[in-house]
Amino acid sequence: MSAAQTDPLTLTDLGTVHLIGVGGAGMSVVAQLLAARGLTVQGSDARRSAVTDALETAGIHVWIGHDGAHVAGADTVVQSSAVRPENPELQAAQAAGLRVLHRSQALALLMHGTRSVAVAGAHGKTTTSAMISVTLRACGLDPSFAIGGSVLTDDGALPGGHSGTGDVLVAEADESDGSFLNYAPTVAVVTNVEPDHLDHYGSREAFEEAFVTFAGQIVPGGFLVTCADDPGAAELARAHATTGGAALTYGTSPGAQGLEPSAVISGYQVWTDPLTGRDGCSFTLTLAPGTAASRDGEVLEVTLAVAGEHNALNASAAVLTAVLLGIAPADAARGVGAFRGTGRRFESRGEIGGVRVVDDYAHHPTEVAAMLRAARGVAAGGRILVVFQPHLYSRTRIFAQEFADAFELADLALVCDVYAAREDHDPAVGPHTIVDRMRTPGRGEVVADKVTAALTLARRARPGDLLVTVGAGDVTELGAVILDELAARVAAGELVADGAGGAGA
Repeated sequence: MSAAQTDPLTLTDLGTVHLIGVGGAGMSVVAQLLAARGLTVQGSDARRSAVTDALETAGIHVWIGHDGAHVAGADTVVQSSAVRPENPELQAAQAAGLRVLHRSQALALLMHGTRSVAVAGAHGKTTTSAMISVTLRACGLDPSFAIGGSVLTDDGALPGGHSGTGDVLVAEADESDGSFLNYAPTVAVVTNVEPDHLDHYGSREAFEEAFVTFAGQIVPGGFLVTCADDPGAAELARAHATTGGAALTYGTSPGAQGLEPSAVISGYQVWTDPLTGRDGCSFTLTLAPGTAASRDGEVLEVTLAVAGEHNALNASAAVLTAVLLGIAPADAARGVGAFRGTGRRFESRGEIGGVRVVDDYAHHPTEVAAMLRAARGVAAGGRILVVFQPHLYSRTRIFAQEFADAFELADLALVCDVYAAREDHDPAVGPHTIVDRMRTPGRGEVVADKVTAALTLARRARPGDLLVTVGAGDVTELGAVILDELAARVAAGELVADGAGGAGA
């Protein structure tokens, strides 16, 4: 922001707002929320997409392509960390002396005057943010939310940005570049503190210290909610408590990491709805005496329409957060059951010839392992075949062995070229960086071209298999390629749902 700005900035000070890269998941959400607050909003993106089309339908002008002339008439320009210094719109804004904000600064302004919930962690942010939002909606509140993905409901998908009538704003807080430190939430939820983004932080210690700082910015009277099963998050809870902060924890094991969780999961079970084929899980959540609104403790039965123990943990965070915001525990437990998933989180793409196709955003080895364990629980004895697109050269290099270990949980993993995102090409890092470290011969293969990888997977599939496209890049586009190839195999008589013609891998 301008160096001349000394008084606290408010939304009304922003004037006409131009967002660079407005079609991105996080930026489009901020654009929607700013427009809903009555501001004049415009933006640009490198290419047209369903997101940019939706923004234009909502009355937000979007230019395709970047040009310095686009910022003429704007008072404030919003950028993300993905915008490079040489971007012509950023350069034009700086030359004109316009106010330039990071996306997180704009979102922090939207939080002013609300009871804000900021959800951080190396993984699980999107799902947990969506679970909290759905829980609050199901309990009669209408929270605003800013989530990096669509929210799935029985009535269809909700966009990641919503301006509600209530006084709560739920935001996914991105720690990748340290921008989550711009927030001062009422409730800070930390799903885990597992080192990632070391290209930005430089060391594990610096990464962990950022979360201590984040927790320290919780407003007076606010709460930290974090996972007792995760060593880093457990240590954060202890550190926060030593400063006098209030911390509630959730987990599967009483006494794990030296903590007694405020909410304990037990009796976890996976189920499949015989009518819809939808996978889900159920578990018991026991609140300890003295937990927020549950002073005497309470035993809650939770049923989710998504599977995976990691989702049981995320749901526990959602229930605790709702309770802290004044929802009765039993109502919160019922409310989280309305959650149907988020876009790209084990999202079904279809089933053809007895082969199910799913897409997942997992891009960290712990996320990959959690997703594959959940997949094994719902595959009903079928094989799990994966196309994985690594995201970032730095992450692939740093966590190569951890990725290799995670993909041992699949029956076959085809690894394609790295999605560079904001990084420059690194010729020393590629799909071989992971596959060469896998222990089981033939379980991992390098198929550099992602479309070739998708076709290869579809041609090896047989009835009962579960095929998963995995990664944070454009691997999500492969679901249609796989389904088309499966349909062609069915038409050719190569793939028969009863298994009579299925080809082996």
